[in-house]
Amino acid sequence: MATTPIKCKPLLPLSSLPKPTTSWLFGKPISHPFPNSRPVYQRGNVAISVSYNPQGNFDLSLFDDDDETKAAPPLPPTEGRFEVAIDNDVISRLDLSPFQAATGMKSPLSVKPKEFLERTIGFTINYTREDPRDPRELSEYPDIRVWFVRLDATYPWLPVLLDWRAGELARYAAMLVPHQMNIKMGVVFNPEALELFVMKKVFIVYSWLKHHNIPKPKLKANDMARMLGFTIGDELYDFIDKHPLDLS
Repeated sequence: MATTPIKCKPLLPLSSLPKPTTSWLFGKPISHPFPNSRPVYQRGNVAISVSYNPQGNFDLSLFDDDDETKAAPPLPPTEGRFEVAIDNDVISRLDLSPFQAATGMKSPLSVKPKEFLERTIGFTINYTREDPRDPRELSEYPDIRVWFVRLDATYPWLPVLLDWRAGELARYAAMLVPHQMNIKMGVVFNPEALELFVMKKVFIVYSWLKHHNIPKPKLKANDMARMLGFTIGDELYDFIDKHPLDLS
């Protein structure tokens, strides 16, 4: 039976949201791999960096607690990573089977993090524009974004398994968080939306890694947040430990 393609209206930018009062998550300036980047949002005396190279490349240590985030040149895809290829047909039908076939993730509840943390996951988007002169980036197409919304709803811990050093976390976030494209700065996120996205993913990722007995889940969740320009306070992890998520 033929499946009707999903039609999507353009996504609207978020209006200005009330500034959060929690001290669990805060931003700080981090160096970016291109010269014109700069923080574009201020809260109090702390700068939250929400613009960065869409490649999203940072040299992060996964084995120590060094707070310094160092810029790194763009890197090619990690060798041996799980490669997920999608095209217009897959996107229009919101079909997750290419992702499931490439990764072997048939059921989200059966996924074991270790292998994917070692190999990582990346995406190849073979999208043909109706108008070849359309200047929009892939993350600006509503139908592509809705496909990633469904993927994220099915596998909410997926960001921690992506090929960060090849920019997959930054591109993934761009699919889910309202943003604008700037010629000089690249992706410029709605700051409040990005902050909520990071907070939600820290809740999920930390709980999921801990549930599967992955060493140093806090460090891994911190590194994920730092890739998007945020630092997480220990109080949040203490709260999660006292009120764990039900991942069954």
